[in-house]
Amino acid sequence: MAYRRYAPRIGIVGLIYVIIGIFVAWDRGYITTSLIRWVVSALLAILLWFLVLLGVDLHIRA
Repeated sequence: MAYRRYAPRIGIVGLIYVIIGIFVAWDRGYITTSLIRWVVSALLAILLWFLVLLGVDLHIRA
């Protein structure tokens, strides 16, 4: 007998909730362009850690 595993899924209501939350946080100043640059730089460094060890600078600058 085969068992199916169901991954938790976010529904359309949950997706709309998150999108509205992001918009409100951006509007109130909790999310800024410098924060987004910092987060993207950190994610790039995590995903491309081997380049960081080789001396590549992954900081995003405007």
